[in-house]
Amino acid sequence: MAKPDRYVGIHNDINGGMTAAGKIIRDGWVFGLIEETETCEGWNLQGLDALLDKVDKEWDKYGCMVSNLPEDLRERHERIYRAAVQRAKDAGWSGEAETDDEQ
Repeated sequence: MAKPDRYVGIHNDINGGMTAAGKIIRDGWVFGLIEETETCEGWNLQGLDALLDKVDKEWDKYGCMVSNLPEDLRERHERIYRAAVQRAKDAGWSGEAETDDEQ
């Protein structure tokens, strides 16, 4: 089965959007690189890669640590990720798949 050539959008993604693509999008929202209403539905891989490059450059400014973000960005990060975790849990995500190999 071939992989789709277009992204389904963060709200249609598996695990309630708790995927690598979902993280790129949420971080794009945090840094104001894309509007928080942008789900990236229909984007191609090159578009997501371009967003990832921009997100990585922003994280590099802060040592890739939430604790190093300025207060406004830290608060936005907390708000966006708190809502994302709740939305994912409501969709049945538990987070266990991410830690299964740590046992």
